[in-house]
Amino acid sequence: MPNYAYQSPLPSDTIALWHQVFTRQRAFAMHAFDQLDDTQFFAILAPGLNSCAIIANHLAGNMLSRWTDFLSADGEKSTRDRDQEFEHPTQHTADERAKIMARFDQGWQILFDTLDGLKPEDLSKIITIRSVEHTVNAAVIRQIDHYGFHIGQINIIARQLVGTEDWKWFTLAPGTTKAFNKKLMGK
Repeated sequence: MPNYAYQSPLPSDTIALWHQVFTRQRAFAMHAFDQLDDTQFFAILAPGLNSCAIIANHLAGNMLSRWTDFLSADGEKSTRDRDQEFEHPTQHTADERAKIMARFDQGWQILFDTLDGLKPEDLSKIITIRSVEHTVNAAVIRQIDHYGFHIGQINIIARQLVGTEDWKWFTLAPGTTKAFNKKLMGK
């Protein structure tokens, strides 16, 4: 199991903590995607639900819109077509999956590039999302919440598709907590 434990930055190092949280979220999503074949990636488990492909495409669109020109432009860009992000792809091929994942990676890249460019004094600046004012701090927390929700969905869908017996756990597998704690804490 990779170590994605949070380090304990100084309380003033909020940006480093955000970076750790987003890094872990991305790793959690990729861990699920890596367990899916192409058919599973596009599978919709029930009417009204989304596939992992749709959720990945939506997250990509959100990241590209929110994080591009983060401090200087509204987070909802006029170039974004949010409704289209929820349309099921017509092709369920490895090429279509690669296209969605490239967009997903591009979204994460702009997010991390933006975080890397922030300074502590930027946290109290005001930005807008759909013309609603947010401090940078509030806007980032909003995105952490949003991405955590959807990445949780991805993992639930993926686990259903892969099956509990074959699922590779990102965190501790059920039934392993006591042994892990004993090893870690010496108790």
